[in-house]
Amino acid sequence: MLAVITILLGIGLLFAGRKLFWLFVGAAGFMTGVSLVTNGGNASEPFAIIVGIVVGLIFAALAMFFKSLAIALAGFIGGGALALTLAGWFGVDGTIPSIIFYVIGGVIGIIVVGQLFDWAVIILSSIIGGGMVVDAINLDGTIAMIATFFLVLVGISVQSRAMGDKKPQPKPNKKSQ
Repeated sequence: MLAVITILLGIGLLFAGRKLFWLFVGAAGFMTGVSLVTNGGNASEPFAIIVGIVVGLIFAALAMFFKSLAIALAGFIGGGALALTLAGWFGVDGTIPSIIFYVIGGVIGIIVVGQLFDWAVIILSSIIGGGMVVDAINLDGTIAMIATFFLVLVGISVQSRAMGDKKPQPKPNKKSQ
């Protein structure tokens, strides 16, 4: 069940992470909640899902009501999650190194999101979404990296096209009406 939820959230992030900012923040919160529970011991899958949903809903609510705070949190969580993924790919293991990577990635994520919000959300949601899908279907090694890279490119392409579709409409001339 966790794999199905993760795949659905990942696909949502790939295609609508910027448009549905609350989904981006909520999905990052969901994965953080699940990771906190599953990395700390022998938690059951239903318990991990419940914790993930609760944390995800809290973060999604923050995104709706406190957008500036949510933007900073999204940058931190997204950057931290990306840093953990990269650390795992390079064989970094252990609680303390993971925390260090997460915090460094989180700080970098805050900076990137603050400077380039739309593009940062597109890129981070595509990376996280692609990673979620690949992790949920249990791909490993080079195949996982290639599949993630492909999904990231698809996500960025789809979301950037959607961003380009927002063309300002000319204002009607009051004299001609």
